[in-house]
Amino acid sequence: MTKSSSRKTTSRKVATKASKALKSGHTSKLTKSLAGSALAQAKSRKK
Repeated sequence: MTKSSSRKTTSRKVATKASKALKSGHTSKLTKSLAGSALAQAKSRKK
């Protein structure tokens, strides 16, 4: 049985919320870890 490759990316809305969570000084380590993971899976907007 072969495992299919799944390329899931974070939506722009979730990436924006994750970015705000990382910039905020009032978020927990867990929240920042999850936000970083979400941003790592987001598509880059660099041109």
